[in-house]
Amino acid sequence: MTALGKLFRATAFRLALAILLLSAVGAGIVLTVIAWEVVSVVDREISQTIDAEAKGLIDAFNTGGLDTLRALIEARKREPNASLYLLTNPIGEPLAGNVQQIPAEVLSHPGFLPIEYRANESGGRDRQALVGVYVLPYGLRLLIGHDLGDRGRIGAVMTRALALSLIFFAVLGALGALFVARRVLQRIDDINTSAHGIMAGDLTRRLPVSGSGDELDRLAEGLNEMLGRIAELMEGLREVSDNIAHDLRTPLTRLRNHAEAALAFGGDAASYRLALEKTIEESDALIKIFNALLLIARAEAGGDVGPPQLVDVGEAARSVAELYEPIAEEEGVALIVRVQGPLTVRGNRELIGQAIANLVDNSLKYGASNRGSADAEAKPDVVIAAERIGGSIVLTIADRGPGIAPADRARVLDRFVRLEGSRSRPGSGLGLSLAAAVARMHGGSVELEDNEPGLRVRLTLPAADPPALPADLVMNDRNAR
Repeated sequence: MTALGKLFRATAFRLALAILLLSAVGAGIVLTVIAWEVVSVVDREISQTIDAEAKGLIDAFNTGGLDTLRALIEARKREPNASLYLLTNPIGEPLAGNVQQIPAEVLSHPGFLPIEYRANESGGRDRQALVGVYVLPYGLRLLIGHDLGDRGRIGAVMTRALALSLIFFAVLGALGALFVARRVLQRIDDINTSAHGIMAGDLTRRLPVSGSGDELDRLAEGLNEMLGRIAELMEGLREVSDNIAHDLRTPLTRLRNHAEAALAFGGDAASYRLALEKTIEESDALIKIFNALLLIARAEAGGDVGPPQLVDVGEAARSVAELYEPIAEEEGVALIVRVQGPLTVRGNRELIGQAIANLVDNSLKYGASNRGSADAEAKPDVVIAAERIGGSIVLTIADRGPGIAPADRARVLDRFVRLEGSRSRPGSGLGLSLAAAVARMHGGSVELEDNEPGLRVRLTLPAADPPALPADLVMNDRNAR
């Protein structure tokens, strides 16, 4: 398709032409109304002039009689740009005036009306006039009128103005349509070029934004945000694939080695049982890793995790503490829970509980390192605290372990990251990354801070005030108490 063809088929061009047509019709209506009003004003002024002149002539007739009236009419008709005059007897015969011929029925209708007439000096041509007919004593009729040539000239002027306006609108609209369509087509072509580049696999490209803030800019900004989110998801998918390829190779190899060793060396039933138990143990660890990866991927992708629920973070923290209390006693770690008031958030109960459990599990694994020091005995080994700060619910889990260096705190939130000091302990390096993914899914965050000594993990989630209870439930609750 040629450039001119694309221009004429562009929606912007057609829209501009439609606006031009509506503007032209509007201008025509406005000019027509103006012309009608101008003609009405001219007619009213002519009527007032005729009425004033008729009053003077009638007064002259009442004072001086018929001869005076005839003489006055004969004198006035000779003046330049004289009005139309006609005085007739009761049977319609002319007695004085400058009107050669008028319709016979005109004199029988007193009042104002437009007529066609033929003046004595008009050369036999019919002309238009607005006349007033007055009835005098003795059956005499007096006609006074004004030629409507001025009104015709005004109408011609308005017609020319309307024609010129329509031509002006047509030229201006055509130029405007071409300009708008060309500009819009250029921007759409730029967007298409970027879209083809994105479809070719370059997810770093973005749709151009002119900065004007118009609808195309808003559309491009929305699509750019969508592309950014798609790029993040693709990067997450690539990271998961890399993680599975690299970090799961070791446990899979260990699993195979256990089975191969059992087959190679043989032995009694107890040896085979031990090999199977190790295989099951390694398989369970792999299943846990895969489940954690699926949870992280689902949280980061914003997948469907069911309708949001009102979750009490304080209650969830107490439940997790009760679950880990036996493990803490075995490790010799004091586990303290401090919760202040109702701490309600809106989200997925299972994911939030899993995130808290992962953070507590990490603290119990690595927070017992310094429990023999004098400073550690001054405070509990692991503290789970939850409170409301402004519009957020903040859950902190603090331990007295070795902590994490500031340079490594951002890195440990990634998948499968394990620092040198933690490689001797069991784990997959997914606990903190899962907690961070759940926090982001709920519009919150996870931050790592120094507990001096030890590590303090801060999980922040937006607070959600619980709905007000109905009045009857409130009364029943009070009565129960």
